[in-house]
Amino acid sequence: MITAMRDVLAPLRAEFGSASGYLAACTAGLPMAASRRAVAADLEGRPDVAAYSRTVEQSRAHFASLVGVGAERVAIGSQTSVQVSLLAAALPVGATVLVPEHEFSSLVLPFVHAGRGIRVRTAPLSRLASAITTDIDLVAFSLVQSACGHVADIDAICDAADAVDARVVCDATQAVGWMPVDAGRVDALLCHAYKWLCCPRGVAFMALNADYARTLTPVHAGWYAGDDPWSSCYGGDADLASGARRFDVSPAWQAFVGAEPALRAFAEADIGQVHAHVTGLATRFGDAMSLDGTGTPTAIVTWLDPDGADLARLRAAGITASGRNGRARVAFHVFNDESDIDRALAALGR
Repeated sequence: MITAMRDVLAPLRAEFGSASGYLAACTAGLPMAASRRAVAADLEGRPDVAAYSRTVEQSRAHFASLVGVGAERVAIGSQTSVQVSLLAAALPVGATVLVPEHEFSSLVLPFVHAGRGIRVRTAPLSRLASAITTDIDLVAFSLVQSACGHVADIDAICDAADAVDARVVCDATQAVGWMPVDAGRVDALLCHAYKWLCCPRGVAFMALNADYARTLTPVHAGWYAGDDPWSSCYGGDADLASGARRFDVSPAWQAFVGAEPALRAFAEADIGQVHAHVTGLATRFGDAMSLDGTGTPTAIVTWLDPDGADLARLRAAGITASGRNGRARVAFHVFNDESDIDRALAALGR
């Protein structure tokens, strides 16, 4: 089945050329040929701010398509933690936030340091839904955990949050690009696009439902948050944009130049086919390593490696992998194939 999927995904795979031994999309994606061409052409020419703005809006629309919402519901940014801080600033005094244990710090620290008596409570990811009690105001979690690759039970979490009228914030940075994602299921969905969407670092998105957006204050508002950004450059009396654009920050132009072709390619791809391809590879690798399954199929495989010996073996064999939280970590994306599995297993003596 993996071979058949590879043929369907051939145009997307061709954008990456040779990616042999690169098992680190969970750390940073590989740049596409189209992205490299776009950035090179921009640097060779003269700055065109009108073209930059069109590129930003095209990128916004591509991401909206990827997560199943309208572009008017998507704000652009440069870092997930900055967008989370906007959400933290809107919490009432003394609010309680629930996050998974060992959650990525960019999703946790803005709440921890928000002040105003805000409390952060933790629970194991597998029991996060049952930990959503009536005193929880907001639950924040990564759809796919960075440290272990486990996929959260988003339906159970959302159902439990709905039952107590708690807000749901989902970081999909480790998910969008290899699995279907529905931003309409949560109040806010965040994504930094430099991993599985293979964009330059500095391109992030936040999809908001309209009800939640009305409760937020645009504390980061700048010229690009204006209804007409080119008339919002001076003074403090500009009308802010309607919809999620009022939460935009000034875009990193060259980053978006490189991001737009990548976002377009993934928006046009069949993400269901990508999901089948990457989880098929990950499952084969996990089975060969005699690892227990994580339940929901994932693209990230991790195992205990407290002294880093396995990670060192992979790196010595020219394989790009990573280590997190005492575990070795490999990731399989659309540009990987069975030869990457064989090479990694050989390096590990399997």
